[in-house]
Amino acid sequence: MIRNATTADAERICAIYNHYIKNTVISFEEEPVDEREMAHRIAEYTKAYPWLVFEKDGEILGYCYATKWRVRPAYRHSAETSVYVHKDHAGEGIGSALYAELIARAPGCGLHALVAGITLPNERSQALHEKMGFKKVAHFADIGNKFGKWLDVGYWERVL
Repeated sequence: MIRNATTADAERICAIYNHYIKNTVISFEEEPVDEREMAHRIAEYTKAYPWLVFEKDGEILGYCYATKWRVRPAYRHSAETSVYVHKDHAGEGIGSALYAELIARAPGCGLHALVAGITLPNERSQALHEKMGFKKVAHFADIGNKFGKWLDVGYWERVL
C-alpha cells in the first residue's frame, strides 16, 4: 500500500535511510539522521509536495518524496525527487510503484519538471529513473567526496 507519509513514520524512515548514509555513497549525508530531524523534514516537505511510503503488513519498505529544486521563484514548477527502498527489499518493484504514484501526483502540486541526482555509478538507480521516463541531462565529475573518495553525480530529468 502506498500512502502519504506522516511525522509518525520518521523512526521507520530513518531506519531505511540511515543504512544508505552509513554504508553507501548513494546519499551525500555523512551523519545518520535522527527521528526528530526526519519528522521535521517530513513536515516541511509535505507543505508543498508529496512524501509517500510503501507499507506492507504494517512495515514501511520504502519511501519517495519531492522537494524544492532551487530557491529562485522561476524554479517553483520544478522539484528534486528521491526514492529509498529498504536494503532487504531492493528489486521488488517498490521504487517503481512509489515513483509512479509520485509522478501521478506531481502535476496536482503545480510541478512541470522533476530532477533526480544519482551518485555514479549506480546502475540500479539509473535504470529505475530511465524506466520512469527520466533522461540524463548532466554529469558532474568529482563533485562530492565521501569516505575519502571523489564521486561523480549525474542528473536525470523528467518533464511532465
